Amino acid sequence: MAIRPVFVISNSSPYYEEKSISFEYYNGFAEIQKKKSIKSLHEAFLKQFPNHKVLEISSKSEDELGVQLSAFNLKIKTNNQKEYSVESAFQASKVFEHGGPYKDLLDKSSREAKKDPRLKESGRLQNFYFGKRFFPLFPTTYFYNWLYINSLHFYPDLESQLMKYTSFTDIAFNPDKSINCQAKAAAVYVSLRKKGILEQAIENKDTFLNMVYGEIKPVYNTELQFSLWDKL
Repeated sequence: MAIRPVFVISNSSPYYEEKSISFEYYNGFAEIQKKKSIKSLHEAFLKQFPNHKVLEISSKSEDELGVQLSAFNLKIKTNNQKEYSVESAFQASKVFEHGGPYKDLLDKSSREAKKDPRLKESGRLQNFYFGKRFFPLFPTTYFYNWLYINSLHFYPDLESQLMKYTSFTDIAFNPDKSINCQAKAAAVYVSLRKKGILEQAIENKDTFLNMVYGEIKPVYNTELQFSLWDKL
């Protein structure tokens, strides 16, 4: 058995609810094992919350929409007409004590960007830098969610399908090992859209911070606790 989160849409900040679900987990790296675990997680969740419609967002999803919405596949469109995966853009934006941002990661595949050894060899993570703007480490999901949600907003066809769902999973996400999650970001997106404040929220990064996370002062100070660094 294992426990994993399901992210449910919400009408108030932080615009998602996290439900911890116990389910039978199938070990192994084979895709069929992942799909069996996804099915098991969804069945366990729907047994408790039968009125929901749940979507797995990952490359292992049975639903093509979930595959397309994976951060490995979803593309961010820049002003210079280039496209990069959300995952590559996220990794390429990291600023460390002794290096970064490593902008060459933008042109690498999502998997190559995530596994680049410099991300583990450059000291503590300091901030994020993307589109000539700095983003703080805290709130911990701020930059990732901002990046994912702004990227998704360029795809109205995906959005129209996404709005049919009320809860989201990512079978690879383990909250004991990671912080950022594409399923969580999708839940925030749908919640903001249903409330009619999505466009206002993504107008700029400061508005997004205040609307989604509340009146929080962004923290750039590198002397804070960094016990969560490996999860970012």
